[in-house]
Amino acid sequence: MSAAGAAGPASSLRRDVSSLQARTHLALLDLYAIDTRLHAAQRRLSALQVESARLRNEQSLLEQQAAATTKTLASSRNTLGDDLRMLYKQGDVSAFAVVLGAQSLDDAVSRLDELTTVADESRQIVQVATEAQAQLAVLRTSLQQRRSAVEAAVAEARRTTEALAAAHSERTGFIASLRSAKRLKTSQIASLQAVARRAEHRSDALQAAAAAAAPSAPQPVSDTSEPPVPAPPVTVGARTITVSATGYSILGRTATGLPTGWGVVAVDPSVIPLGTRMTIPGYGEGVAADTGGNVRGNTIDLWFPTPGQAGAWGRRTVTVTLH
Repeated sequence: MSAAGAAGPASSLRRDVSSLQARTHLALLDLYAIDTRLHAAQRRLSALQVESARLRNEQSLLEQQAAATTKTLASSRNTLGDDLRMLYKQGDVSAFAVVLGAQSLDDAVSRLDELTTVADESRQIVQVATEAQAQLAVLRTSLQQRRSAVEAAVAEARRTTEALAAAHSERTGFIASLRSAKRLKTSQIASLQAVARRAEHRSDALQAAAAAAAPSAPQPVSDTSEPPVPAPPVTVGARTITVSATGYSILGRTATGLPTGWGVVAVDPSVIPLGTRMTIPGYGEGVAADTGGNVRGNTIDLWFPTPGQAGAWGRRTVTVTLH
């Protein structure tokens, strides 16, 4: 194959590699967004599970209290019945007879007062236990409603977490396939360039032997520039917001635990929720995947690979589109 013949396929492969790089970058931003939402869903699920366990313990204690109150009420009613029967029996005898049967007038008065007092105390115990039982019944209903609501929320959070985990796995596999395809295309480009170089050397040798001067075929130049990342079209439901954007270049991990990289945007979550995809004029596509102590209100920080690029961006007021 001649050098000119190899240049065409190599150029086509380089375009394929550029396209794969752009697609891989977009897929990585999708993965950032999914990871951020997955972590939030896992935290919510964990909190709901703790709340569900607390409500189960509270319900168990309430049932124990209700059982004790029911037992106290039954015992108090029995005691009240005994006291009333005793008072009735004593009531069959006239107060005069009670006085005559007493050792003294004080003894007679004390016996009558004692019977009345015991009966009154038993009535009060029954009344208190009955009111407590009614209150516990209301609490039991309220607690069961809260448990049902929390259990439904737990089930929904579990479904959301499972769906995001599946999306994360799918996106990870997709990125791996894109990188594999890129390696294959790069290897094919290297092979074609090697063939082109051998063809040039052979042509030079033949020309030297024939003593004929002829221009050599142009050497394919590898395009090492970073391919532009196409900005996605604005989707239905997208909105815009004007923010102050500052460039930064720090290697490490974001507040969500993800590694920093191109497209990572630090935001105030109360203004732009974590996981939000956005389009930034002059920068490209990004995802809200980090926070910062100085990022408050309508401000964002944009990650750059080098301090020079971050300094060149500086601080700008831009209108970003949230997807």
